[in-house]
Amino acid sequence: MEITKELFGKTAGGEDIFRYTIKNNSGAYVQLSPVGAGIVGIGVPDREGKIENVVLGYGKGEDYFADGPCAGKIPGRYANRIAKGKFTLDGKEYTLPVNNGPNHLHGGPDGFQNKLWESRIEGEAVEFMYFSEDGEAGYPGNLKVVAHYEWSEENELKLTLTAETDAPTVINLTNHVYFNLRGSGSCLDHILRLNASEFLPTDETLIPTGEVAPVAGTPMDFVIPKEIGEEIKADFPALNYGKGYDNCYLIDGAQPGQLSEAAELYEDESGRCLNVYTTQPAVQIYTGNWLSGCPEGRNGEKYEDYDAVAIECQHCPDSPNRPEFPTTVLRPGEVFEEAIIWAFSVK
Repeated sequence: MEITKELFGKTAGGEDIFRYTIKNNSGAYVQLSPVGAGIVGIGVPDREGKIENVVLGYGKGEDYFADGPCAGKIPGRYANRIAKGKFTLDGKEYTLPVNNGPNHLHGGPDGFQNKLWESRIEGEAVEFMYFSEDGEAGYPGNLKVVAHYEWSEENELKLTLTAETDAPTVINLTNHVYFNLRGSGSCLDHILRLNASEFLPTDETLIPTGEVAPVAGTPMDFVIPKEIGEEIKADFPALNYGKGYDNCYLIDGAQPGQLSEAAELYEDESGRCLNVYTTQPAVQIYTGNWLSGCPEGRNGEKYEDYDAVAIECQHCPDSPNRPEFPTTVLRPGEVFEEAIIWAFSVK
């Protein structure tokens, strides 16, 4: 395993942005940036052995700040949405910035995804750390977050997320990486399977109603593998609200602290297959419905809507206002710890 570090850009304030590349003995690699502790490249072979980058990414490190798609980055302090930017914890109401219609999304406009994290090489891994001060974006408690990335000889990328706080707070962390296993073009012909027989219906602003609904008999059903685009234009509330899939699925059999399979993504032309495993209870599927207009790609290409799919392992949206959902409260003395594994292969 080889790890290299190179200059990738500069912040508006003149700070260096580095890019880390972890390459295994077969030449497959992952590239990481301290902007949002992000995944900016994953190069894996197709069935002919050709290595190609299979994640959405931009040409310069600075392009990752304030990009609409949140490409490859770790949003926070709370990934996904909190209704009307408000929640109550231990009897006190907290107000957060609203940046997605009437709601708070991904920690607000200055969330973790738009911060330059501290970074270091740790053995054969790369580690990022961010310290979120009490009151940042309205959240209580000083919070220390660590993102630890490992890349294996078997082309498996493991992300371990840990956090500690000095006051009760809420937290939901994921990675917002987008995949196109062919390397370019639309992702709508990719075949997706989800280990999820239930999803969370939402209102028109994509806030869960509190209902847990079966996917059976609806366009939300990916229990049996199907092309992402097969029913994406169906006249169905969840698809109408988001212009495609932007929905949270509950992972069947998920248990706290235990790895479960969340999803499998396959692309027939290349033969590339991705299996996603996580300790988290849910997975948000977002089909890149609003990618058009985002920063240019690595080679100057323009991304279009539906060019890549995000498979975001996380807790449920709006959990701080939904006691029936798995808790996202973190208290002093506790350690938030979740893992996501992306395992690449060919068929």
